[in-house]
Amino acid sequence: MDGGRRPRADPKSRFTHPAELETRSQKTSAVPPKATWYHFFELTRLHKFPLGNLLVFWPAAWGLAMTARAVSLPPQTLALETVMFLLGGTLLHSAACVLNDICDRDFDAKVERTKNRPLVTGAISVFGASILLLCLTFASMAMLLFTNRTAYVIALIGLIGVFPLHALYPLMKRWTNWPQAWLGLAMNWGLPVAWISVTGEVNWDALPIFFLGTVCWTIVYDTMYACQDREDDIKAGVKSTAVLFGSYVRPILAVFAIVFVACMTVAGVLNHQGPAFFAFSCGGAALHFLYQFLTWNPDVPAEGGEKFLMNHNIGYIIWAGMLLDYYFKVVA
Repeated sequence: MDGGRRPRADPKSRFTHPAELETRSQKTSAVPPKATWYHFFELTRLHKFPLGNLLVFWPAAWGLAMTARAVSLPPQTLALETVMFLLGGTLLHSAACVLNDICDRDFDAKVERTKNRPLVTGAISVFGASILLLCLTFASMAMLLFTNRTAYVIALIGLIGVFPLHALYPLMKRWTNWPQAWLGLAMNWGLPVAWISVTGEVNWDALPIFFLGTVCWTIVYDTMYACQDREDDIKAGVKSTAVLFGSYVRPILAVFAIVFVACMTVAGVLNHQGPAFFAFSCGGAALHFLYQFLTWNPDVPAEGGEKFLMNHNIGYIIWAGMLLDYYFKVVA
């Protein structure tokens, strides 16, 4: 998840939805703009798909691919469960964004990039956003019921991702300088859920190590993202690792990236992954991180959003290596 925030809109964009133009024109007016379907759509961040959505999906997809190889899961079953987790993860991410906007509407009003969001301008009421939140939450949990014969157990485990993980995240930026660490727990909860959905049990060797690595990954990309708003966050009193790390943000995040790749590699060894996993997933992720840190200037706000988006590519790279590994062992 993107911490409930999105990158600045491109001023050269050829398309601007009428509802967004209406919001801009009335942002200084005492009369709130009239709610439209697009305001609700904007609240879910689905108008920015796959921004943020895939970052919820990747850990689940990785967990499915690794366990599918371990238990020789048929390709059709792997494909079905992957689709279910993609839909469920997308709905859960949207629900988390709605909740974040409800909780942070006062903070968002003080930040240049977020001051025109529907709840800030009054285009959508808190009650209307709350109804949308409930619908999205129930729909995301329903997706887990289509996974396998232990679906009800998996759904109960998945609920932990809703509460307390996603539910308490908006409050973390008020309580701690490490909200990105808590976000890491929430964003990557799909990994243990997907793992258990295939194996029916917890692999206490590989799973905790890989999960720890994914939390480090979230700290990397969400801190990069938060660097866009460091000055506004300091003024508004918002806590984050971007503010905490200060001028040392790049070397500190480089350490977290190294830990992520190391944890993934160790988890691969413990799960008996093949050469494709280590070459493409681990090696590819390491090279991509190297490129990110060599080309990132934390003092240029726009680059934080760019590097955040690049982490979607790491998801593809890691998944591709896992699927190749699965193919060579199970299908070929």
